[in-house]
Amino acid sequence: MKTSNSPSDEVCTTQKAAEMLGISVTSVQQLVEAGVIEAWKTKGGHRRIPLAAIHAYKASSGAQGQGGAAAEPGEPSVLIIEDNPMQRALYERNLAQWGLPLNVRLCDNGYQALIEISRYRPDILLADIVMEGMDGYEVIKTILGYPELADIHIAILSSMSLQDLEKRGGIPPGVVFFQKPVNPDELRGYLRACIAQKLRN
Repeated sequence: MKTSNSPSDEVCTTQKAAEMLGISVTSVQQLVEAGVIEAWKTKGGHRRIPLAAIHAYKASSGAQGQGGAAAEPGEPSVLIIEDNPMQRALYERNLAQWGLPLNVRLCDNGYQALIEISRYRPDILLADIVMEGMDGYEVIKTILGYPELADIHIAILSSMSLQDLEKRGGIPPGVVFFQKPVNPDELRGYLRACIAQKLRN
């Protein structure tokens, strides 16, 4: 992020940027700090974001997401965060074969996951942990910090051991852990249970 003292009518605050993108101010700040969205600071330390940077991000970030359209009303949805293209393709293939009544969305990084969650609010989140930038663990902690997202079913799908996860703070209460390579039957059973609970509610 660069520093500038030049005022301009073509910039906005993080609050305005959050409204334009339909995400939280915190998410905007994280995207700015990561260099995903260009911004500069005033003498007082306030972030100013060029409107052009907002429009560029919306155009290039996949504001529409990856892996399908927004969930249809009443149909459960799952968001999968996985940075490995081959693993994402495997999940897509398995879900297609299982024929579960799910709207599926996929993204390859934690920042995009926050955008997806704020826009489409999935019923189920399957998250890899080790990723560049914001990893899956940070995404999960962010979700757990919002009471209105408390009913999202969250599962960690990772090659990390339980001992390594303990070093990161352990598996949060209510979160399920699947060790990679994930047993397809176990994952399918988990998704079926989540879908059944969603439909009952």
